[in-house]
Amino acid sequence: MPSDGLSVAVTGPTGDLGIALVDALEKSRRVRKIVGMARRPFDPKDQGWKKTEYRQGDVQDKKSVRDAVKGADVVVHLAFAILSAGDATRAINVDGSRNVFEAAIETGSERICYASSVAAYGFHDDNPDWLTEDVEPRGTPEHFYSQQKAEVERVLAHALLKTARTHAWVYRPSIVAGPRAQTLLEEMPYFHMSDQLPEPVARLLASMPVLKPVIPDPGTPFQLVHEDDVASAFVAGVAGRGAPGPYNLAGNGTLHMSDLADALGWYSVPLPNTAVTAWADLVSRVPNLPAIIAWVHSVRKPVLMKTERAKKELGWKPEHTSRATLKALVAAYRDEQRLGAN
Repeated sequence: MPSDGLSVAVTGPTGDLGIALVDALEKSRRVRKIVGMARRPFDPKDQGWKKTEYRQGDVQDKKSVRDAVKGADVVVHLAFAILSAGDATRAINVDGSRNVFEAAIETGSERICYASSVAAYGFHDDNPDWLTEDVEPRGTPEHFYSQQKAEVERVLAHALLKTARTHAWVYRPSIVAGPRAQTLLEEMPYFHMSDQLPEPVARLLASMPVLKPVIPDPGTPFQLVHEDDVASAFVAGVAGRGAPGPYNLAGNGTLHMSDLADALGWYSVPLPNTAVTAWADLVSRVPNLPAIIAWVHSVRKPVLMKTERAKKELGWKPEHTSRATLKALVAAYRDEQRLGAN
């Protein structure tokens, strides 16, 4: 590390996770300078950032990527199309990530910190009940985001074969939430399930009282992780703590969609597993559906992760449980007046 501190380049600094991460990097005494590359202009002063410089650029443009990461000791790659992931976003998600990794290696960065996802493991029936980092990230072909996250991990591994100097920390967080992620509630595929359900299930929901919205609950447990906790894990990697490699990140405890409904003051209704399976099988065979519908595959099989490696090697201690993260998310969502009292 340079005697005067680390220089860090960040792609996607204005997303929910990006803001949390840059906030944390700004507070780190190990970090001297931050370059945030985004397609749209932003003023670091609006966030109270003093170490951060804005660079306009697109991960699809090799020159702008190289200009942004040149001289960086560490490159943090966050930029990724999430819920809209599909064939149309492959150039951003896969090819763009390759550009970032290759530029980081070519310009001599010591470390790459990449935001992968629990979805990289894929939603497979033969997955273990609790995933560790030893499980291969296979992705699910019908789920574009899952498939592309797994593919990008392979792209990174291949790029690293060209160098012995640059090492990578790969983070696989569960669903990232918190007070900055109010729009997550609107975008979560669970919110749109009732609009796309098989006809018998749709009729069941239609018979429910309409005093409050209804969220179907397929009974699949999931984990949340607070954006600030993810940021703290990244800061550890930026500083070179722990060994290179993959790290699972999740808040303690699991949730169900009924917990989300309760937090919102809404109704939930159990959704039979047979209906979810039939629906997912149908979606797999229908071409040209909106990308968000592919997220039905994420409710077929639980993808729950153990996080002992991050806690042991990074010294990572999540300050928020899954339930506390949900509470913070809903409270911020209400504060933004996106929801009424009921």
